[in-house]
Amino acid sequence: MIRILRAPLAATAAVVALAACSPGDTTAGTVPSGSAPAQPPSATAPQGDGTLSIGTVLPQTGSLAYLGPPMFGGVDLALKEINGAGGVLGKPVTKSDTDSGDTTTNIASQSVDKLLAQKVDAIVGAASSSVSESIIDKITRAGVVQFSPANTSDKFTTIEDAGLYFRTAPPDKLQGRVLGDLVVADGNDTIGILAMQDSYGSGLADQVTRTAQEGGATVVERVDYDPKAADFSADVSKIKAANPKGIVLIGFEETSKVVQELVKQGLTSDKYKWYMVDGNMSNTNFAKTPKGTMEGVKGTLPGAEAPEAFQKRLLKVNPELAEYTYAAESYDAVTLIALAAEAAKADTGAAIAGKLVEVSKGGTKCTGFKECADLLKAGTDIDYDGVSGPVDFNDVGDPSVATIGVYQYRADNTFDAAKAVEYRRGNIDG
Repeated sequence: MIRILRAPLAATAAVVALAACSPGDTTAGTVPSGSAPAQPPSATAPQGDGTLSIGTVLPQTGSLAYLGPPMFGGVDLALKEINGAGGVLGKPVTKSDTDSGDTTTNIASQSVDKLLAQKVDAIVGAASSSVSESIIDKITRAGVVQFSPANTSDKFTTIEDAGLYFRTAPPDKLQGRVLGDLVVADGNDTIGILAMQDSYGSGLADQVTRTAQEGGATVVERVDYDPKAADFSADVSKIKAANPKGIVLIGFEETSKVVQELVKQGLTSDKYKWYMVDGNMSNTNFAKTPKGTMEGVKGTLPGAEAPEAFQKRLLKVNPELAEYTYAAESYDAVTLIALAAEAAKADTGAAIAGKLVEVSKGGTKCTGFKECADLLKAGTDIDYDGVSGPVDFNDVGDPSVATIGVYQYRADNTFDAAKAVEYRRGNIDG
C-alpha cells in the first residue's frame, strides 16, 4: 500500500493551537486527510495552563472490556513513574479515566464530552478502531491530541485529524502480512476467513487475503459477519461447505460464540488449523470453553516482548492482571505525550503533537521518562525507545517499524501472554 504523507500546514497549527484553549469549541474547520502533525506554538502562542492533563477513553465495558485492565495498567504505571520523576513542566500530570464502551453504545462520545469539559490536553484511546473513528473529529477539532495504544485499522493513516492523531499500535497491513505468511507457511493452501464486519475486521481480512494469495494459497470462503448477531450458525456453515484447511477468525469477544459454533459443526481445531488476531486473543474469553478446544490455535499480537521488569512493575499496579495485550503500547503512549510536552515546554494539544515525532526518533536513544526528560532538560534531542518497541513515528503518526508476536494456545485454553512463540519485525510499508 502506498503511504500518503501529510503535507505540513502552518495554518493548521495556528487553528489547533487556538482551539486548544477552548476544548468544547468544534467550530474549527477540517483539514485535508494526510495532514502533518501540528507544529509547536510560537513564543506568542498559548502555552496551556502549565499542567499536563490526560484523559483516557478505554474499554471498561463492551466487546473489548477484557483488554481494559492491561491498558489502564500501562497508563497508570507510566503516570506513576512520570510523577515520581517530578512530573511534566515541574508539575504532576493529572488523569481522568472514562469508558469507551463499544460501537453498540454512545458511551465513548459521552466520555469525550466529559473530558473536553475538563479541558484535558490529550486523550489516550480508544481501543476499538471503529470507536475511535466515531470520536476522532470531536477530539481533534477541539485541539486535543488523540493517542491510541490499540487502533490498527489502516484508515487512520490517511484520516482527517488536523495532525493530532497518533498510535503506538501498528496498522493492520503489518499484522495482516505476518498472519497471512504464517497461515501459508503452516501448509494451508486453502483458507476460510470469518471476520467481523467493521473497519478493523474487514481491513485485516483484506490484508490476510492478499498476503495468502501472494503466497500461493486460495481463500475459498470469506464471511464478514455482524458481531452483534445472536447466532453464527449460517456464517460457519458457509465455511464448512468450502472445507478449507485453515480458518482465520478476526473479531472481538463474540469470537467465543463463533468458536462454539465451529465445534458444534465439527470444524474443531484438531482437524482444522485455526488462527486468531489481537482483537480476540485472550486468556479470559475462552475460560468457559471445554478444555482442549483451543489447543494448538495460533494468533498474532502487535508488540515486542515486554521486559520482565516491566511486567513486574505492571503487576504492582494491578496484581490481578491476566492479560498484557496493549499494556506496553499504553505505557509508551503516555510517556511519549509527557516527553513531547516537556520538549515543547507547553501542554497544549498543538504543542504536544508538534513534538511527538521529534521525541520518537533521531536523537540520543533513551528509555523511560526520567532518563529522556533529563536529556531534554540538558538541551539534548532524544529518541525514545519504548517497551513496545522503538516506535519511530513516520510523517503520518504511525510507528514506522513494529514487531508482531506469534502466540499459541495450550490445552487449558490459555497462551503465554508474557512471551510469544516467535517475534517477527517489519517495516509498516513493507
